[in-house]
Amino acid sequence: MILTSTLSNFLSNLKNHSLSKKTILKQQKTKQIIQLVNLLVKEGYLNGYYLSGNNMIHVMLKYNQEQAVIQNVKQISKPGKRIYIKNKWLYQNKTPNLYVISTNEGFVTQNQALQLNLGGELICKIN
Repeated sequence: MILTSTLSNFLSNLKNHSLSKKTILKQQKTKQIIQLVNLLVKEGYLNGYYLSGNNMIHVMLKYNQEQAVIQNVKQISKPGKRIYIKNKWLYQNKTPNLYVISTNEGFVTQNQALQLNLGGELICKIN
């Protein structure tokens, strides 16, 4: 099986594992996935992760009182259609959701992009 986008596969696995109340998600590691997981751990959506020797990442999902912290993950920019935004769009669309944006500084949240005055590719929305 050939995966065209490991990042989109990771996002769908993250949603499915959190909704089925699993504690650990095993995924093939890439630089993008590690960077995204670091961001989600820092924002409090995941408990942590560890790397195994066989090129795998084990992500520990977070729950509050039997309720998953990550309820929904929507991939916005897809391999067939990339969505790019300017910093002005972030000022107009302030929501409680977490938007992940790929910039030249790496993956950042919408609040970090506002502080750094950056735009970029809108990767996903997490709530």
